[in-house]
Amino acid sequence: MDVLADTNILIRGVHRKAAQHSEALTALRMLRSQGHRICIVPQNLYEFWAVATRPLESNGLGLRPLLAHRITSRIESLCFLLRDPSDLYDEWRRLVLTNNVLGKKSHDARLVAAMRLHGIQHILTFNHADFARYPGIAAIEPHTVV
Repeated sequence: MDVLADTNILIRGVHRKAAQHSEALTALRMLRSQGHRICIVPQNLYEFWAVATRPLESNGLGLRPLLAHRITSRIESLCFLLRDPSDLYDEWRRLVLTNNVLGKKSHDARLVAAMRLHGIQHILTFNHADFARYPGIAAIEPHTVV
């Protein structure tokens, strides 16, 4: 089974001082050891970069670009990167209109659009409720894997 890793999983997996650091890493390892393929899409990497390079005082990790680049490369080597299909925008637009998506939740809708176009039904996330509105998408919380 393919499982998309939400960006919050990637951030907490990298941020050793995060309360859910070991839970994120353990869930990823467990899923991989069970034969599941951990996938990411370009949006995960855009979001990761934004948080990783944002200053600590702005709820970021405060990393310099070179270190963020190294970590992003490591994430790419550990996960299967699914490129954006040409109809991603159309699917995202359909989802935000159909589900009356507002504000920051439109980022989640874009992940769901990518998942649907790539045939992925599962997302590993700490924000289970963010994906509840989307039929056919199953949010897996790390504590249920561990």
